Amino acid sequence: MAGGSASAFDDSAIGRLLLGHPRRRRDRNRHPLWRFRRALFLLGLLGFGGLVGTFAVLSQIELDLTGIDDLAQSGYVCTADVTVDCNADNAVAELSAGEDRQLVSYSQIPAVVIQAVVATEDKTFFTHRGVDPAGILRALYRDVRNEGVRQGGSTITQQYVKNTFTGDQQSLGRKLREATLAVKLEREFSKEEVLERYLNRIYFGRGAYGIQAAAREYFDKNVEQLDLADAAFLAGLIRSPSRADPAQDPAEAARRREVTLRRMVEDGYITQQQADQANQRGWETVVPPSNREGLGVVEGSEFGTEYFIEAVRQEVALVYPEGELYTSGLRVYTTLRPSLQRAAFEAVTAVVDPRADPDDPAASLVAVDDKGNVVAMMGGYDFAASQVNLALGRDGGGSGRQPGSSFKPIVLAEALEQGLSAHSLFAAPSAITLPRANNGADWEVRGGGSPNGYRDLIDALRISSNVVYAQLMVTVGPETVVDLAARLGVSAELPAVNSLVLGSGEVSVLDMAAAYSTIANTGVRYAPVFIERIEGPKGTCWYPSGGVCAQAGPGRAPTDPAAIAPEVAQTVIYALEQVVNSGTGGQARFSDPAAGKTGTTQDNRDAWFVGFTCRLTAAVWMGYPGGPGEPIRTMGDFRGIEVHGGDFPATIWSAFMQKAADLRSQAGGEPCESLPGRDVAGGKVLNRQLSTTTLPVCAPLDPDAAAPGDDATAAPTTAPCAPDPNAPTTKTSTITPLDPEPDPATTSTTSGTTTTGASTTTTTTTTATTTITSEATPDDSQCRWARQGVIR
Repeated sequence: MAGGSASAFDDSAIGRLLLGHPRRRRDRNRHPLWRFRRALFLLGLLGFGGLVGTFAVLSQIELDLTGIDDLAQSGYVCTADVTVDCNADNAVAELSAGEDRQLVSYSQIPAVVIQAVVATEDKTFFTHRGVDPAGILRALYRDVRNEGVRQGGSTITQQYVKNTFTGDQQSLGRKLREATLAVKLEREFSKEEVLERYLNRIYFGRGAYGIQAAAREYFDKNVEQLDLADAAFLAGLIRSPSRADPAQDPAEAARRREVTLRRMVEDGYITQQQADQANQRGWETVVPPSNREGLGVVEGSEFGTEYFIEAVRQEVALVYPEGELYTSGLRVYTTLRPSLQRAAFEAVTAVVDPRADPDDPAASLVAVDDKGNVVAMMGGYDFAASQVNLALGRDGGGSGRQPGSSFKPIVLAEALEQGLSAHSLFAAPSAITLPRANNGADWEVRGGGSPNGYRDLIDALRISSNVVYAQLMVTVGPETVVDLAARLGVSAELPAVNSLVLGSGEVSVLDMAAAYSTIANTGVRYAPVFIERIEGPKGTCWYPSGGVCAQAGPGRAPTDPAAIAPEVAQTVIYALEQVVNSGTGGQARFSDPAAGKTGTTQDNRDAWFVGFTCRLTAAVWMGYPGGPGEPIRTMGDFRGIEVHGGDFPATIWSAFMQKAADLRSQAGGEPCESLPGRDVAGGKVLNRQLSTTTLPVCAPLDPDAAAPGDDATAAPTTAPCAPDPNAPTTKTSTITPLDPEPDPATTSTTSGTTTTGASTTTTTTTTATTTITSEATPDDSQCRWARQGVIR
């Protein structure tokens, strides 16, 4: 024993020191920080002492209960006419909790609601003293292990303190103050009083503050009538209401409810059988959302302003989520110009108004300025009757609409981007078959033929030739067109198919206005915005879009300064001017220079006119909105005519643009004298030989080939043709559009005759056919002259 003790003493650190023994070799398995263990322990001790001291200091803070139950400050929304000091006197709408906060006492709240909220948010609420240290450590531990947390570290009392006193700033100081005030609060109030105040203050989505408002908003019940399934659902909403609304995401709503019920079983509030029964309930007991969330009376609602304001509200909600939208005293400055909004509404309702005649189709108009500001939006007729915004497509609660031939300018722009000349020639028979161009099958296209068998791209756009632009689409490729459409401003997801050139994809009215605005800006793209800026308690948010606030002042930078090359845009503008001046868009002409394109889909289901003048672009759509389960209605016989983009939509567009021009003149604005369009030379000219080669003889008319209701048409060909030299000198050629986007000659009742040298061309038009009588095949210039004469 003695020998062993001496050996132990010799090996100890003191023995080595006194006897002069050498230091034992360091254990290589020890952590490198081992040598700093004493310093680390001291730092930890000091840190803990600092926290205790901080907590002691904070505990001296007085708990000011003055105004503890006051409602939060309201916010306001103003139009572009108001540039500073947006307030209740000049606002177009108010953002506030309003009557959606209805106070109830603790005794009115069913026990099952109390149990659901406590089980979901704070299982130890009735035993802790305001702060749950074990819960905080548990949350930190699970967070470090990336396991997720069963419950957050904040108690119900801390959540109430955050909503009432401290705010949600992410800092250690705020958390310490929150914890301190939570302890002091529970010294002032009983558990029942804290929970009553908490449930009367928190936000449940849909503009509902407090449990009573939530019960009315989601179930059309009073709080006393809520049962287990209702309570579990509402408790699951608290952390992020908008993400679990059954109207938006029923799967997430079901998941949240199941989590709450499972926790209630674990905590002994209910049995598993009760939980299973509640989980089996569907969402048929949940009522649809109210017309508006947190909006007061909207000024200008008689002109459709509510559709614009609701779009603004949804945009603000992305930046200021949940209750903060209605309680932070926001000042929202929008881009809406009331005079243009009224002009848009009146231009539409003067032509079609389902309120006056239920058989009328609907129409929508969106106007944007040269900086992308949405200055007018006719999204619907009566917001109280329908909240579907026809201008926003799927984003507005409805569906996208096929753009028809109004999509052709985007294909022209892509061709020019690829280095092709706008004077490239393509075959222009009355009908054409493109081998394997329809997902491997042959693609048959009709409409837009030419008597001399070919057209260039500018002339083909002018008369909206389907056969020419179908060939062009195959040439440039649909994938490249889809990419260019997105660069121009089309946000909808488009199919990369050849038929896209005829408008087979679905877009919104806002999409088309945005894309044409980029062309009008000679290739400079500004993403469309509804909000100029938001002023809030945390500073100014500029140009919110998609939930992001750019921190830049006025004069925002372009979204894309070169979406397309300037010379490409100028050529497209020139071509679109021809559409208005002498093509299918003649009814869109008004006092100012204008450019635009008509569009009509198969069976006349959708009709469009999209165009621009100086500093203003507008898109007009017309059709029957329809709904789930409703039959598809077309406009094949509306007021005795087939509706095309060149008639009613062009008329609406012209009326709106004329009023906008008058308002600009009255305000002393600069007149619009010209557009930047020009026929830019250059590029590769395709198929130049079509204008010089000897053409094959045209196939004879085949009456048996006509579809029911159609006139006889020439047999489809894939190349231009010339008249049969052995046939009589009079030949009839019928143009039957597929789009159906009419050739000007097919919709006019005017006749014109011209004589040039030995060749005489007489063009006689009716509503169905074009008859051309000639001694020789007219050249392209004669054909253009005749058609321009007809459209005039």
